[in-house]
Amino acid sequence: MKGTQRKSGPASQPPALKQDGLHVAIIMDGNGRWATARGLPRVAGHQAGAEAVRRTIEAAPKLGIRTLTLYAFSSDNWHRPPDEVATLMKLFHEYLERHTAECVKHGIRLTVIGRRDRLDPKLRRAIERAEAATAAGDRLHLRIAVDYSARDAIVRAACRVNGRPVGRAEFARLLGEAIHGREPVPDVDLLIRTGGEQRLSDFLLWECAYAELYFTNRMWPDFGAQDLEAAVRDFHRRERRFGRVLASAG
Repeated sequence: MKGTQRKSGPASQPPALKQDGLHVAIIMDGNGRWATARGLPRVAGHQAGAEAVRRTIEAAPKLGIRTLTLYAFSSDNWHRPPDEVATLMKLFHEYLERHTAECVKHGIRLTVIGRRDRLDPKLRRAIERAEAATAAGDRLHLRIAVDYSARDAIVRAACRVNGRPVGRAEFARLLGEAIHGREPVPDVDLLIRTGGEQRLSDFLLWECAYAELYFTNRMWPDFGAQDLEAAVRDFHRRERRFGRVLASAG
């Protein structure tokens, strides 16, 4: 998906283009297929995918990314085999326990979005500890989506409106509350999906209204800093109009 030079529109016309870094969201797809192709159990792919997460987080700030949202576990993923679900939750818990101190050291703020009522209490407490410990991070805002469904979040936010008229900003705030977001974050600039599939899979539907989409055949465990850089470079070549007609150059 190629484009031309990225343009800036008048500041008075929403949505305004951000000057404080990109919001990149990633659907981390292909772990199971990566493992199957190597004769390994699917859980091995998720374990390898955790290393790809580390590489991506390390590379993000260097590429001008200030907010990074990773799709770790959708609400529909509860329908996967119980042993696979248990492994995913264990890996997430271990990530929080092992890497929270590292996030603090490198100025990474960690928040988890999605439902929490279906998570194990020990995992919920680990999430709360990690969020509290990293709250002062200002180099990168890392958001991990767990038990997340964009459609369910929109429905929950709509229920909070209680029949009163609200604008987009107020609804975005309510949407953030519905997924345990502590405050609104910028709309997604670039959505990346690995693994060769080309769909949104109920991820950040509201926030991706004007996102640029980038699909790659690279399986998530093989995704690295060069792949992220390639996606960001492609993004900067695109012309973003937000429904406007840009004035002709010259």
